[in-house]
Amino acid sequence: MSKAERIKEEIGWLKLVFGILVAIDVSLVAWLAQNYGTADRVLVLSGLVAVLVVTVALVWVNRSAMQRFKQLEEL
Repeated sequence: MSKAERIKEEIGWLKLVFGILVAIDVSLVAWLAQNYGTADRVLVLSGLVAVLVVTVALVWVNRSAMQRFKQLEEL
């Protein structure tokens, strides 16, 4: 497998992970928007922490994909 093909495969996996993380992030934000008033305070705080963690993971995956795109351009 050539280096370009390997990088393309990595980008494909990163796209999959990115899509899953987006779905999780949107779901968590929607749950918080619907239940912040009625849910237990611990659940709301846990949800906020989860949104923060997933959002940071999204940024990391996005930056990783951008680095792979730059590597492809250099080949």
